[in-house]
Amino acid sequence: MARRKQPGGTPATVALTAAGIGFELHPYEHDPRASSYGLEAAEALGVEPARVFKTLLATLDGALVVGIVPVDRQLDLKALARALGGSRAAMADVGVAERTTGYVAGGISPVGQKKRLRTVVDDSATAHPTVFVSGGRRGLDLEMTPADLVAITEAITAQIGR
Repeated sequence: MARRKQPGGTPATVALTAAGIGFELHPYEHDPRASSYGLEAAEALGVEPARVFKTLLATLDGALVVGIVPVDRQLDLKALARALGGSRAAMADVGVAERTTGYVAGGISPVGQKKRLRTVVDDSATAHPTVFVSGGRRGLDLEMTPADLVAITEAITAQIGR
């Protein structure tokens, strides 16, 4: 996969470029009225939803963590807790997620966040040669290999989608 350096890139593209990880940028026209940013991205890019992943923040025993799941699935909080060896997980407040990552909701990338958090990628990602994640703003997705996604985020993989 070719590396594309864009002037004025997002923290995600800057981090990927600095790490030498190949990725493709996929901009699309974002509709602010969209009810599901992830499904909107899949449709706009002509990609099956199982290959487009959303980045969700949760609290696990009081600490923030990241779960990355296909846009057509939900984050299984019990499975996320099990995967990280915790006991209780709940979805994080949107404002907390935005402040912690430096991204706006609907554009939270798993890459280039302000603070590195423990991360789990749904193991379904490994079934695809490449996956799509937010590029750090609404209307921009990044395509990369699942192995590179796991490496750059220092994630583990587990079945956390339902």
